Amino acid sequence: MALAIALVPIGTVTPLAAQAKQAPSRQKILDTMKRATKFMVDDVSTRGGYVWSYLPDMSRRWGELEATPSMIWVQPPGTPDMGNLFLDAYHATGDEYYYKAAEKAADALIAGEVETGGWNYLIDFGGDASTRHWYNTVGKNAWRMEEFQHYWGNATFDDDGTAQAMKFILRLYAEKYDPKYKSEVLRNLDFVLKSQYPSGGWPQRWPLKHEFVHHGLADYTSYITFNDNVTAENVGYLIECYQVLQDQRLLPAIYRGMDIYLLTQQGDPQPGWALQYTPYDLKPAAARSYEPKALATHTTASAVKQLMHFYRLTGDSKYLARIPDALDWLESVKLPADKASPKGAYPTFIEIGTGKPLYLHRKGSNVANGEYYTSSKPDHVIGHYSSYRDLDVPALRREYQRLKAMSPEQARKGSPLFAEQAQPLPRYVETDTSGTSDLNDDLAGKSAETVVQKLNAQGWWPTELKATSHPYAGDPPDTPTNKDYETTRVGDKYDTSPYYADKPVIGISTATYINNMATLIAALQQGRSG
Repeated sequence: MALAIALVPIGTVTPLAAQAKQAPSRQKILDTMKRATKFMVDDVSTRGGYVWSYLPDMSRRWGELEATPSMIWVQPPGTPDMGNLFLDAYHATGDEYYYKAAEKAADALIAGEVETGGWNYLIDFGGDASTRHWYNTVGKNAWRMEEFQHYWGNATFDDDGTAQAMKFILRLYAEKYDPKYKSEVLRNLDFVLKSQYPSGGWPQRWPLKHEFVHHGLADYTSYITFNDNVTAENVGYLIECYQVLQDQRLLPAIYRGMDIYLLTQQGDPQPGWALQYTPYDLKPAAARSYEPKALATHTTASAVKQLMHFYRLTGDSKYLARIPDALDWLESVKLPADKASPKGAYPTFIEIGTGKPLYLHRKGSNVANGEYYTSSKPDHVIGHYSSYRDLDVPALRREYQRLKAMSPEQARKGSPLFAEQAQPLPRYVETDTSGTSDLNDDLAGKSAETVVQKLNAQGWWPTELKATSHPYAGDPPDTPTNKDYETTRVGDKYDTSPYYADKPVIGISTATYINNMATLIAALQQGRSG
């Protein structure tokens, strides 16, 4: 479906060759930053918070799914990321306006925090009835978005939302040590410590619920979760808290969070990791209906990276001990090279016991009549969740060898866990001041002068909104539509899942704002504008 909307005039754009000769002055960059930020704060935000994208007339807006005007989003690139960008801008300019914008974002998050602590994917200032109505309409009918098909009413560690919110509020507190944020930092910290299992892992959602039995599968939200870096993000947050607070009670929780990676690595002949585990016997488990009980190659590669990171934090060789086993196993399941994958690919899921790849399929047309399943057949796989992964195992092996050659003292040099006093947090989070990052694939190569030129008269950067969704169309029929949706990202008109539009419309994007502002901030920091 393509949304019908008139394109907003962008204005006359100076050819790039001419722009290169006239790099914008520092004052021009500052003016552009302020104008763009005022538009976001004054005209776009809802009580200081943000979703991901908006039509210019605000008739529709989206986070990961379509949102209502009373909603803001916690998942990146939502409200915490905007707050971090404001703090980046504050550091680059010294302008208190950006600090106040960051405070507004933090206050929106705090106002929408779950009563027991942490955050859901979204905040609805319309209240509980409004939230439930959304879940019973838009959320329930998002075929592939099973995490939105039920309203638990608790917080989630999934997709970096809670972690990003906590890290942003900690960073805001560490900026001026304003006591009004101290209690919130302690509340967040208490939430993470209470939700940690004795074994060291964290559930996907907390407080624990077991009520969403779906497609014959148990509620997966209590499982110890590595998917989307749940465990890694929580360990990282505790370390940042230790840097700022120097609270010794955090160290046991940090080490248990690292050690859960050791406890969950499987034995020979399949020494890999799964996406999630049952919490008390640490057995691999299924989650969403296209996330089977299996070992996951991308999760295994991610776990290897984390173990190497833990060695750099601690100098403890136990974190390196079984990395070679994991790397050898990854190489053993790699598929042969072909035209589609000249270097060879890694199946996402490997069946426990047989070692055979599991490929992901679906049938039907929407949440009412659709079904996901796995098979050994690599054709007609689903389009929204890859059955293959591109992993650089040789690079992981080289890094392992490099770390193996280090002494424990060399490895942990500079580790915040061994610091004798509080350590500062990074001054820039959303901004790469080295000039080495492309920041965003779609915006790669943009110079400061290009960014300045592209800001339109209203104060926003026109962006093709590639992701869209079908509006809620009522309850879907039990009979599938006579069309093949095996490999598409979205089903029939009743499916509210996001998909890529054939003809993207122009709109307002928080990701574009963040990336363009980061480009301008980097230019200020480097004393250049191009």
